[in-house]
Amino acid sequence: MQLRKTIGFYLEDVETPIGKIVNLGIIGLVLLSSAIFVAQTYPIPDGLRAELNAIDKGILIVFAIEYLLRFWVAENKLRYFFSLYSIIDLFAVFPFLIGIFNISFIRVFRWFRILRLIRFIEGKTIVGYITREDSAIFARILLTLFIIIFVYAGLIYQVEHPKSPAIFGTFLDAVYFSVATMTTVGFGDVTPLSQTGRLLTILMILTGVVIIPWQLGDLVRRLVKTANQIATPCPTCHLALHDMDAQFCKNCGTRLPNAACPVDGMRK
Repeated sequence: MQLRKTIGFYLEDVETPIGKIVNLGIIGLVLLSSAIFVAQTYPIPDGLRAELNAIDKGILIVFAIEYLLRFWVAENKLRYFFSLYSIIDLFAVFPFLIGIFNISFIRVFRWFRILRLIRFIEGKTIVGYITREDSAIFARILLTLFIIIFVYAGLIYQVEHPKSPAIFGTFLDAVYFSVATMTTVGFGDVTPLSQTGRLLTILMILTGVVIIPWQLGDLVRRLVKTANQIATPCPTCHLALHDMDAQFCKNCGTRLPNAACPVDGMRK
């Protein structure tokens, strides 16, 4: 029981040295795995390609072990199994778990590994607290857009490259098509040929029309909100921003320094 609690703590912790090492290692493996696939879309020597495949399989094994550990330490295993992060993690290890049946098309799910990065930008971060609320939402928007483009580019490459290698020859071609499609620019110089590719194109357009304006609107609302706040650190929880007329911390309720007493304000 104590071992399970310890493992569960370090899988989520981002403050202690061990927790930072574990979570930074996970982030590094996510980025390395993604970089390996990008590199494999270009002409490289067969020996190097074999080495990259071996590294990628090793990363998949690590992800599979991590998923099983997270499932083991979860108090409510059914709730964890159907949670967003669990589904993302399960997609990430599908190529390893299903590989024994040789279902090669399942490799498209490897691109959902990048979604695991969302876990590390909510609230507390590995480097500390993001005190500016507008900075936090701005970072979240950038990462969300990067993830969406990355996943769509990976999916469209997987689908279209076998059918039209001259058009979708490398990952950069897929990124170019994804960005042009999601921003609704639509140059028309690159078009998918398969039905699945066209379906993905429709999803890209809908994502660009809905997600990007929504994220930017959220950023504007946050900026307007923080414009009416001042830097008044709470002595207890260290929350940095509060409303100009705030007397108590909105997070923990501690009286803020230099806050005017309501009675004194009435006397004046």
